[in-house]
Amino acid sequence: MKKNNPNKKRKKKSPKNPFHKKTRQQKNPIQESKSPTSDGIVLNKYVALSGICSRRKAVEHIEKGEVTVNGETITVPYHKVKTSDVVQFQGKTIQPEDKKVYLLLNKPTNCITSLHDPEGRKTVLDIVQGACSERIYPVGRLDRNTSGLLLLTNDGDLAKKLSHPSHEVKKFYQVHLDKQVDPEDIETIKKGFDLEDGPVAVDAIGIVEGSKGFDVGIEIHIGRNRIVRRIFEHFGYHVKRLDRVYYAGLTKKDLPRGRYRYLSPKEVVMLKHFV
Repeated sequence: MKKNNPNKKRKKKSPKNPFHKKTRQQKNPIQESKSPTSDGIVLNKYVALSGICSRRKAVEHIEKGEVTVNGETITVPYHKVKTSDVVQFQGKTIQPEDKKVYLLLNKPTNCITSLHDPEGRKTVLDIVQGACSERIYPVGRLDRNTSGLLLLTNDGDLAKKLSHPSHEVKKFYQVHLDKQVDPEDIETIKKGFDLEDGPVAVDAIGIVEGSKGFDVGIEIHIGRNRIVRRIFEHFGYHVKRLDRVYYAGLTKKDLPRGRYRYLSPKEVVMLKHFV
């Protein structure tokens, strides 16, 4: 029988790495596909940039055979495609969208909401100049003497959606009047009345607490020209200050007058899917 020598040093075994797994070596799927072209992008990124889904989800669609390139079904997510290729998803042709930009501006007064002004006055594009290289434009309008929230973007589909009356995009304004408002006028506005271009219906209206009747908060979704000013002018009031404090779920929180910021991804999703 062989006895153990107590004086003999035992070799310490190196501890096993709990995160190391012995796996069979696999080939790189990129190497398995055809040699990539220098002027293309991988297919799953192409699908994702088309606004269909995320890149991870695009891999699943491609592997299921739901994507074709020039009429050929491609199941390799890393297959390179050129800009001249015709890519279809579930039978519909898709194309990557340009980079979308979404800026929220707290517009000051004495500023024009237009791309160019023949009189050389300051425009909202002058304020956001240098913010991005893409060509952006304002969604809707605020007149020169109205301050508050204004969205600028190059996303034409979203701009059309926000501007269309059927989506009833909510807007809150704070109105400062030249005299105390009559509570009876507030009730009449609340019930609805007619202007020269048709009936007017507001979503909510009320006197701002502590303003002694000079400040009124009003919520509307109609987008007719100068509609808030015209509402109060109809009842004999002059609007001295008009400020849009809420637009389509966006607020002026932490956004000083004359400044802008980029929308967060969460805010963009909210505008696209919940407005």
